[in-house]
Amino acid sequence: MAGHMERKEGETLAESRCPESGGEKEARKNKIMIGGLLVSAQTQAASLQLDSYSNRHPRLGLCVIVNNKTFNKQLTGQSNRDGTDVDAKALENVFMHLGFDVRRYDDLNRTDMSISLRQVAEEDHSDADCFVCVILSHGEEGVVYGTDGKVPLEKLLGYFKGANCPTLAGKPKLFFIQACRGRRYDFGTVIGEDQVDALPLANTRKIPTEADFLIAYSVVPGHFSWRNNVDGSWFVQALCQVFEQHGHSAELLQMMTLVNKIVAYDFESCTDDDFTSHMKQVPCVVSMLTRQFFFKPKY
Repeated sequence: MAGHMERKEGETLAESRCPESGGEKEARKNKIMIGGLLVSAQTQAASLQLDSYSNRHPRLGLCVIVNNKTFNKQLTGQSNRDGTDVDAKALENVFMHLGFDVRRYDDLNRTDMSISLRQVAEEDHSDADCFVCVILSHGEEGVVYGTDGKVPLEKLLGYFKGANCPTLAGKPKLFFIQACRGRRYDFGTVIGEDQVDALPLANTRKIPTEADFLIAYSVVPGHFSWRNNVDGSWFVQALCQVFEQHGHSAELLQMMTLVNKIVAYDFESCTDDDFTSHMKQVPCVVSMLTRQFFFKPKY
């Protein structure tokens, strides 16, 4: 096809590269080879000394909570999500305590979900350290439900990428998704007790479009996510507990590891059906963060 160059099987990366400019050749002088990759001397020296995202902005940022409880069963096949208001209220309290501006939306259809998040992405976040979005809804792998149908999760995340949201570029964008990702159950595994146990930035820098996102799912792909009609979902209960106790002192990924542990070890289903009783769950955290992140209070 005209204008298209494929890299042939077996051809090395160096062979398929465009010719280097003078500036690229100079940059290569300041890099070293590690595992077949060119790495800057600065990156190599600081590989075990991660810096932190800036917390010098006036605001911690905005936390958007989308809480979908009541569904059009004829259009979606989904029942109402009893207990989700408990989750939404707990999240409001925790993120307000951390210092976020909290904005809650209840029972958004798929169009309103897209419009609301696109409008949020178009706002000016220049004075904020980060952005948080929590979605409480039904879901399947790769989609969440509005009250009248499915919305691709990638579509909602896309509003906050790159040029679509320039005032959040280079800042943490944190998404917490309480929704099923399939219909499989986790039956658990019995184990013995002994088995439980800052780089200086240049004036400008190009970063990947997908960088600086964290997506914390309530469950691993393909599985059912548990929610108690009275107490709320396991994932949100654990998330709020950890953020309330450690949110102003611990690093984000350390806290998410603790959330994983609490959900995995402290919760087990108890239903009227023997088949669905004693089921387990573990959250799944996907991180494209490039630095450590702390919720630093602004007072």
